[in-house]
Amino acid sequence: MAPDLDVRTGRHCVFVLHAHLVFVTKYRHRVFTDRHLTRLEEIMRAVCADFEVELVEFNGEGDHVHLLVNFPPKVALSKLVNSLKGVSSRRMRQEFPDLARHYWRASRLWSGSYFAGSVDGAPLSVLRQYIDQQQRPI
Repeated sequence: MAPDLDVRTGRHCVFVLHAHLVFVTKYRHRVFTDRHLTRLEEIMRAVCADFEVELVEFNGEGDHVHLLVNFPPKVALSKLVNSLKGVSSRRMRQEFPDLARHYWRASRLWSGSYFAGSVDGAPLSVLRQYIDQQQRPI
């Protein structure tokens, strides 16, 4: 395999694990402005750092955000997502009281659901071919 700058090492492993995460606001309300998204990125970068996760890309619109994360195998994505959504919701409500008007039914910023998709650089056919061509000992 060609050397890849995204390859990371752990104590007993070498890995390249990326996930695409999408979080949607509660009731799909369009609540975010540029300053909200800027602060959300800062908060989410800090949470990711606590998990030893790299936030590779972040962006969003008025009612959702996209994250591309590079994570180690010891991190359960569900726990990372729970922390990202919980911490960001709490901090955003504290720092931006104007968001409170969007919580008329529930004191939540995010919908209970989320999207998580695995991301890889090479198609499965290329990976299968690479594995098939390994020099198996006799």
